[in-house]
Amino acid sequence: MTTPDPQRPVKHVEREIRTYRPIRSLFLLDVLSDRASRPIFIWAGAVLLVGTLAYHWLEGWSYLDALYFCVITLATVGYGDLTPTTPIAKAFTIFYVINGVVILLSVFDRIRVVRSQRIEEIAAYRKENQS
Repeated sequence: MTTPDPQRPVKHVEREIRTYRPIRSLFLLDVLSDRASRPIFIWAGAVLLVGTLAYHWLEGWSYLDALYFCVITLATVGYGDLTPTTPIAKAFTIFYVINGVVILLSVFDRIRVVRSQRIEEIAAYRKENQS
């Protein structure tokens, strides 16, 4: 039976700090793996689903066109190739766009929180090891 190495957690933290993962940051994998961030992504997925179904029903668009419009609208890009034509769809779009802005702000805030925590952990580790 072997005894656990007391330096193993320290070595793991050192390796974690020294390793920079640009792909993980680029594709928001660090934010997606954070448990506190999951409700925002679930909310965004639910809004996309509801929007896709609503525009399919209100405008008669295909599911692909409706999903495309929802993604473009939530991302606040708005190419203008698809536009709501019925009054009820226009009213729905007003609330949908406001919801999209709130989702974007929430995602940006979670990115800030997750990455700030990582920076604080690194700073605390370095301060602790300098002493």
